[in-house]
Amino acid sequence: MTNQNTLDCRNIYCVGRNYRLHAAELGNAVPESPMIFAKPSHAAVRLDGSAIALPGDRGAVHYEAELVWLAGRRYEPGIALHELYTHFTVGLDLTLRDVQDGLKAKGYPWLAAKGFRHSAPLGRWLPYEANAERSGRSFAMRLNGTEVQRGHAADMVFDLAALTAHVGAIYGIGPGDLLFTGTPEGVGKLADGDAVELLWGDEQVGAGTFVI
Repeated sequence: MTNQNTLDCRNIYCVGRNYRLHAAELGNAVPESPMIFAKPSHAAVRLDGSAIALPGDRGAVHYEAELVWLAGRRYEPGIALHELYTHFTVGLDLTLRDVQDGLKAKGYPWLAAKGFRHSAPLGRWLPYEANAERSGRSFAMRLNGTEVQRGHAADMVFDLAALTAHVGAIYGIGPGDLLFTGTPEGVGKLADGDAVELLWGDEQVGAGTFVI
C-alpha cells in the first residue's frame, strides 16, 4: 500500500549546491550566495515504512539526502536558531534529473523537476538541539542496505545561520516552514522497489520503499 500520510507544512525552502563535492559531481559551480528554490507543500510525505509512489514516466528520479529544519515561530533579524527551530530531521530532496537537465538547458525554473508530489520524504522529527549542526554528528542514507551518502553540516558552503538569515530576510520564515540545507556527494538514481533508510549518526530516523 502506498503512503497517503502527507505532512502538514507551509513553505518548503531548499538550498542548491551547498556542498562543494556535490556541486562538482554534477559539474556545477559553487554559488557565491545561497541558491534557493521551493517545493509545494504537497511534496512533503512521511518516510515511515510505507511505500511511496513516484512518477515513473518522466526519466530518472535521483535521491539527495539532506538535513531539514522545522520552524516553530516567525523569523526576526538576529533571532537565535534554537528560538526559531523546534525540530530537525533527515529528508530527501528527490529530483527528476532528466527533466531538470532539460529545464536548465532552456533557462526555465526547476519546479517541474523538484516540486512533484512526494518529492520531499521526511524522517521522524527530532527535538532541536542547540548547535546540532555543529555537533560533529553526520547524517546518511542507505539504499538497499548499502550506504550511498554521508554528510556533515560542517561541510556546508553556507551554514544554517547564514541560510536562515538569507531566507528569512528575503522570503520570510514562519511556523511550519521547512528548510532543506543541501546534499553531500553520492547522489544517484532510484529504481522501482528500492528501499531507503535515513540516519542521524547511527540512529535510523526514516525508512521506506519507492514505487516508480
